[in-house]
Order: sequence, then C-alpha cells, then structure tokens
Amino acid sequence: MTAGEVLSQSEIDALLAALSAGEMSAEELKKEEEGRRVKTYDFRRALRFSKDQIRSLTRIHENFARLLTTFFSAQLRTYVQISVASADQIPYEEFVRSIPKMTIINVFEVPPLDGHVLLEVNPNIAYAMLDRVMGGRGASMDKVEHLTEIETRIMSSLFDKAFAHWRDAWESVAEVDPLFVDFEVNPQFLRMIAPNDTVVVISLNTQIGEARGMMNVCIPHVVLEPIMPRLSVHYWMQAQKKERSPEEAGRIERRIRAAQLPIVAELGTAVVTVGEFLQLEVGDVIQLKQSIHEPLVVKIGHIPKFIGQPGKRNKKLAVQILAMIEGGEESYDE
Repeated sequence: MTAGEVLSQSEIDALLAALSAGEMSAEELKKEEEGRRVKTYDFRRALRFSKDQIRSLTRIHENFARLLTTFFSAQLRTYVQISVASADQIPYEEFVRSIPKMTIINVFEVPPLDGHVLLEVNPNIAYAMLDRVMGGRGASMDKVEHLTEIETRIMSSLFDKAFAHWRDAWESVAEVDPLFVDFEVNPQFLRMIAPNDTVVVISLNTQIGEARGMMNVCIPHVVLEPIMPRLSVHYWMQAQKKERSPEEAGRIERRIRAAQLPIVAELGTAVVTVGEFLQLEVGDVIQLKQSIHEPLVVKIGHIPKFIGQPGKRNKKLAVQILAMIEGGEESYDE
C-alpha cells in the first residue's frame, strides 16, 4: 500500500464496523485487494522509461520550450508562446498514427548519440511561420499542400536553426550536436525504427500570432539508452554538487565574451520646461550643459564607465577613450 492509499481513522472505524456487522467478510476484502494488485501488461507497450526519467525529460524540454519561444519571437517578429503539454512513452507506430497523414517532419542526428530524433510540426503552425518569414501576417493552413523547393528550403533552414537550441537544453545532462539530415511531409515514409520500439514523445503547445497547434519531439529509447542513468534525480543532484569543469567554465567565458554590449557616447544633457518642449520645431537649437572643451561620458548600457573625446575614423564618427570612471569619480587629470 502506497502513502496515497493509507486509510484515515474514520475509514478504519467504518471498515471495522462493517466487518463486525457482517456487511463485509474478510475473504471478500482479500479478493478485492488481490483484484486491484493484478494488472494486464501489454508487451507491445513496454515501459522503458521510469516516471523519474520522464520528469527529467519534461524539465529538459521546458527549458527547450523557453529557448524556442525566444528564438521564434526574434525570427518571426510576432507573439510566440511555446510550453510543454505532455511527455509520454508509446510505441513508434502509435506516434505515427497520432500525427496528421501529411505534416512537417524534420529529422535530426544527435551525435555522439546514435539514431535520429524527429521534430514534427503541425501544418497549422508551420505555414504560419512560413508566412511570417516571407513577409505575411502569419496566415495558417491546416493541411500540407505541395511545397515548392523554396518553401521547403525556408522551412528546413528555420527548423534547423531552431533545433540547434536542443543542444543548450541538454547541456546539463549530455553534450549533443543536432545535425539536420532530412525533411519529410509523409510520416509513412519514415522507417526510423521498428514499429513496436518505444519512443518518448514530448508535445509542445505552440502559438504563433493567431495560429495555434502542436509541435512534437519524438526520441527513440535506443537514442537515449546510453545516457539513461543521467536522467535520474540522483544524477541531477550529484551534478549540481560538482564543481564546474574547466571546459564548462571556458564555454561560459566564451559566451560572456561574445555577448554584445551597447556603448553610448553622451554629448550632453539639457533641461527644458513642458511648455518649451511643446513649442519645439524643426530648426530650433537646444543648448546643452556640456562645454565643447569638456570630454564626453561614455556609458556601457546605462552605466558611466569611461571618459572620451569625439573625433573621426575611416570617415565615421568615433570616440577615443581617455580614462576610466571608477566609483563614480573620474580618474583623469583635467
């Protein structure tokens, strides 16, 4: 009996009262309990993943969904919301039956793991993305028409770039390098694994503008088998305790160094009244507090960081760094 099946004191009292009054016999109770214990096992639906591992896969793909939301928002310039709807283990043939007969399927290799991973995108979503990329408003279609070579190339390129974020979602568990290998619209033509082999399917609720639909990540058990122990909570807790490896620290440092920072050379500031602001017209001159002989303040983001002087370089405006600003004080000689 599990913790969720423990009887309360009132239930125990009612059960004892029923036994004492003869309303229920101990034999009947025993048979009922044995009946609950026996379950029919379908060998065609062999459970290869534990609940613990399914929860870990859900967490990984929740992170993947957040990365996809950011990526597609930037690429499509429209409202995008992607979240994990479910994570289930089913036979591969059941997955093929569950998706439309004509849909958008992207096939990826994920070295160093063996095998292929599928990203299936509902046509309703895929066509909305295609329309946005080609300058439209995001019109969707619920069935796959004949795709031109240009449309196929655009979709392939878009989903190839999107699935590259799968690497980032998995980096705490394993280093994988997704590689786009095929684009298909008919799932019946895919003979990736045996029909009865177990796959885990992570379904993603997806909204692109006004269009809604599903994206499915299909991962065969044989692909994840070498790293199955890493999908346990115990491994995750141990991994969190470990210090970062030099390779991981180097990777983080490279990403930080590659991050872009806005630099602003501030010419000066001025204060005007609301009345003066409302009367401003083209050609009016606003006098700044800054003297032409004073150096400029150079800001990193919104933080004053350097003192500089304006100039030109290669026929473009430029600013030369004269000194650093430390602790809000200028470390230079005026």
